[in-house]
Amino acid sequence: MDGIHDMGGMHGFGPIIRAENEPLFHHPWEGRVLAITVATPVPVPGGARNNIENMDPAHYLSSSYYEKWLYARIKGLIDAGVLTSEELAARTALFRDHPDAETPLHPNPAAVRAELKRSRPAAPPPQPMAIQPQFSPGDHVQSRNIHPAGHTRLPRYARGKYGMVASFYGIYNLQDAELPAGYATRQQPLYAVRFDAEELWGSAADVNSAVYLDMWESYLKPA
Repeated sequence: MDGIHDMGGMHGFGPIIRAENEPLFHHPWEGRVLAITVATPVPVPGGARNNIENMDPAHYLSSSYYEKWLYARIKGLIDAGVLTSEELAARTALFRDHPDAETPLHPNPAAVRAELKRSRPAAPPPQPMAIQPQFSPGDHVQSRNIHPAGHTRLPRYARGKYGMVASFYGIYNLQDAELPAGYATRQQPLYAVRFDAEELWGSAADVNSAVYLDMWESYLKPA
């Protein structure tokens, strides 16, 4: 999907500031959003990433990490039919008019822990299928210049670029929203591909630098 979320290599947004000793949560509500996301047993239609990537660009850029999570979960609940826009507006108005009103807390910590254990069972790893990888370390490849409508892990700045397979990870589930044409299963070979920085950004790139990207086989073709 081509959207404001795909910011790799874009100019004008300044450096990434890394805070020393950054807390796990900057505000108590962020922990509650994480809990809502983990413990609410309602699947998000289309997936949370798809909701985030479809945010209005101005809303996306002005939202913090957990604000994006909250947006995705609220939209998912509305799309799933378990929450209405009117109910959300009423609750929002309540706290806007009464900012000191207490939010409901679960009175039984043991029940909370039991719910978390129930909602996050240890899933067995997928059993790899008998898939023969098309590429081997050292092979020269070109990333496909595709523009899927749904979520994809193929960054926009790396499409149509030439690189070299650095390593083969194994067979893993493709994380894209939709399967590419010609693939009957979600499992695909996954590679680390090395791209020279100059190939990605031209003469503006730092000399003798490179970027390694994890790429599924359907992203690549022989160079």
